[in-house]
Amino acid sequence: MKLLMAVTGALFVFFVLMHMYGNLKIFGGQSAFDTYAHHLRTFGEPILPYEGFLWAFRVVLILSVVGHAYSAFYLWNKANGARKGRYAVRLAGAAAWRSTTMRWGGVALIAFLVFHLIQFTTHKVNFNSGVSDATIGESPYQLVVASFQLWWVVLVYLIALAAVGLHLQHGVWSAAQTLGCTTSVAARVRAKALAMFVAVVVVVGFALPPLFILFGIVE
Repeated sequence: MKLLMAVTGALFVFFVLMHMYGNLKIFGGQSAFDTYAHHLRTFGEPILPYEGFLWAFRVVLILSVVGHAYSAFYLWNKANGARKGRYAVRLAGAAAWRSTTMRWGGVALIAFLVFHLIQFTTHKVNFNSGVSDATIGESPYQLVVASFQLWWVVLVYLIALAAVGLHLQHGVWSAAQTLGCTTSVAARVRAKALAMFVAVVVVVGFALPPLFILFGIVE
């Protein structure tokens, strides 16, 4: 179960880094961002059908979410069953708190993911009454800009990013332990540094577009 969690977690790290890279294309303007979004749907053509690669990747991610969540709750229940006495619970201390934060943070991230997909992928919801649907049209760039012009949408995303950062920092470190990459003091230091680096890069990279749009730097 720990190996399953580590492998599926590594896939998510790869996905969020690629997604972050794509989001940063918004600084290149509407043409660059819309071209990128369109290319995701035509990637692999003509060997693959329209959106074929995108849906294949989505299926892999969905299966990974199921596997990651299942392994997390399995290990959670197993850990709770192992802590029968007060001494064991007290001894767990901060480790138990971190694990609980990771689990419930993961649940919150799944809820946010559903919100994110509804807003930008499945239904493409425009919460900004000041921008008409006609103005947005079929442009992903215009939808993103209209969304992040609202302070409460930006706040929701920043809160979610804080959860993502904590999840990544602890998750990358735990995955390194599971995969046997922390067998020495130096290796543990490198693993902790990598975990912090990945968390900071992802949080900052995802936070920049919403904040630049909210403060009118990107329009």
